[in-house]
Amino acid sequence: MFNNSLRYGLFCLIGLVAIWLPMDVFAHGVDESTRAFLQQNSGIQIIPFLYIGAKHMVTGYDHLLFLVGVLFFLYKSRDVILYVSMFTLGHSITLLFGVISDIQVNAYLIDAIIGLSVVYKGFDNLGGFNRLFGKSPNAKLAVLIFGLFHGFGLATKLQEFQLPDNGLITNLIAFNVGVELGQFTALAFILLIINYWRTHNSFIRFATITNGLLMSAGFMLMGFQLTGYFVS
Repeated sequence: MFNNSLRYGLFCLIGLVAIWLPMDVFAHGVDESTRAFLQQNSGIQIIPFLYIGAKHMVTGYDHLLFLVGVLFFLYKSRDVILYVSMFTLGHSITLLFGVISDIQVNAYLIDAIIGLSVVYKGFDNLGGFNRLFGKSPNAKLAVLIFGLFHGFGLATKLQEFQLPDNGLITNLIAFNVGVELGQFTALAFILLIINYWRTHNSFIRFATITNGLLMSAGFMLMGFQLTGYFVS
């Protein structure tokens, strides 16, 4: 029991340290090579946009935290597919629509809402809504709605680079497909870890702590983004 607690404590510590690393290391801080490519790009570039989309999702700490919360108590494959499909539908719609229609949304506010989505999912997993209101929000609808905001988060990053119209739609589709490939890769690892953890008694014992940490991470993300909004 002591060893399990120690391992879990180390896992939590690593997670918290990762959250506090400089934010430009993660997805929403675009690295210099990607920035240079996007600023100089012209014409159809399917493979590079596939790669950029996949990398954005795999390294997207906020998207991954939300997905951890969504998958945490899903035990059936059909439920996993359904919820992931709702999330995919949501962020695909706003990613494509936001860039093509040039809908300008403040990136700090969108990312704060994405942080809120992490808080929501952790709170819901803890049964907070049931205790406060006697029922939980429709989980599928909530995942779809927050998926729309996650898509706007992706769109705002692409809009910063003022991509040329030449090949824009094809490149956006490639980027979105890359996001889905990255999401599939991340989900495979997340599900592998969660399913392995479920075989141990510590899963239920530490479920409250884990989802509490999810909420804490979400609040930190919200605070970081709102601070950026008010000081920018």
